[in-house]
Amino acid sequence: VVFSRVSGGELFDRIVEKGFYTEKDASTLIRQVLDAVYYLHRMGIVHRDLKPENLLYYSQDEESKIMISDFGLSKMEGKGDVMSTACGTPGYVAPEVLAQKPYSKAVDCWSIGVIAYILLCGYPPFYDENDSKLFEQILKAEYEFDSPYWDDISESAKDFIRNLMEKDPNKRYTCEQAARHPWIAGDTALSKNIHESVSAQIRKNFAKSKWRQAFNATAVVRHMRRLHLGSSLD
Repeated sequence: VVFSRVSGGELFDRIVEKGFYTEKDASTLIRQVLDAVYYLHRMGIVHRDLKPENLLYYSQDEESKIMISDFGLSKMEGKGDVMSTACGTPGYVAPEVLAQKPYSKAVDCWSIGVIAYILLCGYPPFYDENDSKLFEQILKAEYEFDSPYWDDISESAKDFIRNLMEKDPNKRYTCEQAARHPWIAGDTALSKNIHESVSAQIRKNFAKSKWRQAFNATAVVRHMRRLHLGSSLD
């Protein structure tokens, strides 16, 4: 096992501290995440707990690269292997995990979509103080691009997110497909400063501990059995 000293801090902290932040900045950040997760997937590793708190800057340098941390829930995906353990962090976990269905590396791509959503507005696509209601929202993939927070965000960014936050994992973008989307590979990401709105929402929404803590399989399965929501994806 190789450990690297990482001193650049968390993603959210860096965004809040900046005075200028745009869609282009968010696109660049997500490109780095896609490249890293694509590499993991090629190596047969599924992270299963991707979230902003696990994206760390390597150094304090302004051009520092992002590193993915916390592989405590990661899993080697061998040929023919099926994953079914319910794990992750509330709000970032894919519908098929909550539905107690066999799942694949596509769960990481869903999480990248959630991260991209947050990077553009500062608040989560799914939220409820009640975990059962939160999970129900995720199972149905019910999210909106609310006005006024999304009024200045490009349609290309929204299309990118829709393709990653696709309920059907077989239709969901892979990292490779996402990296070819015009919002990442082209010039459709806008240059308007959205720092004030995004940083205010980050401060407001992400002090909540439930967005930082991974859950265990027992708690999720208990929720799903009680609610009989496992069939919601059928």
